[in-house]
Amino acid sequence: MGEIVFWTLVRIAISIPIIWILKSYIDFQLWLILATFLLYGVIIHPAIVGYRKFEERNKGITDNTLCSNCKHFDASAILCVKYDEHPTNNFIPCEGLDWEPQL
Repeated sequence: MGEIVFWTLVRIAISIPIIWILKSYIDFQLWLILATFLLYGVIIHPAIVGYRKFEERNKGITDNTLCSNCKHFDASAILCVKYDEHPTNNFIPCEGLDWEPQL
């Protein structure tokens, strides 16, 4: 998830100066439309696609592992908060010994 946020911030840092420079070369009404499409196409859409891929890639972990039912599991980051490690389909950080049910 941090990778999605990082690259979104990088794209914002690159896009905003480009949009600002285009403002002096293009009529304001056209610039506003172009800026809207550019922000969506370069920043928002890739972030949405990246988040969907993240969910797809980790669906098996959130649905089929012992960690997904533990109170120490953070589903938004696919992280065992107690051990600060990412569980996978083949790896459970505590090996099931510190598992506690969610309340």
